[in-house]
Amino acid sequence: MKAVHADTRELLFSVTEAPSAAFSQPLQLAEYVVMFIPAGKGVYHADVTTFAFSGPVLLFATPFQLLRLETKAEVPLSLLRFHGDFYCIEHHRAEVACNGLLFNNIYQQPFVQLAPGEAADFSQLIAQLQTEFKQPEPSGIVLKAYLQLLLAKSSAIKLKTLAAGEDGPPADEQMEQFRQLLDQHYLTLHKPADYAELLAVSPNHFTKKCNRYFGKSPSRLIQDRLVLEAKKQLHLTRKSVKEIAYALRFDDEFYFSRFFKKHTGVSPQTFRRRTGISIVADLSMQ
Repeated sequence: MKAVHADTRELLFSVTEAPSAAFSQPLQLAEYVVMFIPAGKGVYHADVTTFAFSGPVLLFATPFQLLRLETKAEVPLSLLRFHGDFYCIEHHRAEVACNGLLFNNIYQQPFVQLAPGEAADFSQLIAQLQTEFKQPEPSGIVLKAYLQLLLAKSSAIKLKTLAAGEDGPPADEQMEQFRQLLDQHYLTLHKPADYAELLAVSPNHFTKKCNRYFGKSPSRLIQDRLVLEAKKQLHLTRKSVKEIAYALRFDDEFYFSRFFKKHTGVSPQTFRRRTGISIVADLSMQ
């Protein structure tokens, strides 16, 4: 199915009630996305990641992920969107700890399952965001404070769930070793057989274990890791597209651009223009 692209006008922040049917067709948004679903069931698609959800739940997405909700009936949905220029998750990582946990994580499913009491807290928090957002002149300071609290609370619940072993299959030492190897060698090792050899297992056995543990094939994880690094450099640095291409070991910027567009649906230039260059890029230069 062909993706439906969002309005190209810059959107810094919004919080709205949206019908789940709005995501019945694949949709790409240029902002970070948080969906709060207090009740109902369905399937959430974010790029090639697919998993069943049951409310109350929080779903997360990064800019330009291909999103789709599959539900048998309409489910209530609060949609929160924010641009990196409004709230920079990299700059506030100490306060919210969401980068690499809720967002920009290729290994874990992007959701937080909520208990009834937690759901009530998030309902109240989103209601406060909506009240402020609907003011004639909403306060950016107040909105950012509520948003930071929402992300911090989400991260705390996610970390607690991970520590309890409730989020995904039991830990697999070999697959966790693959995760470490991929983070070390994604620039130079691009074939699943390379990692199977390092792990001293057959390629077929490795692929089966990877699919069970991460819900993705080794090939997809290798590609996703490279795309994630490309997104980081486009958003967090002022390097040119050519410099980024060479840093990621591509032969030239044109091959890099084709690779990036194939996996994200947009060119590197469009991704940078729509997501912006983070304040972190300038802070790192001081």
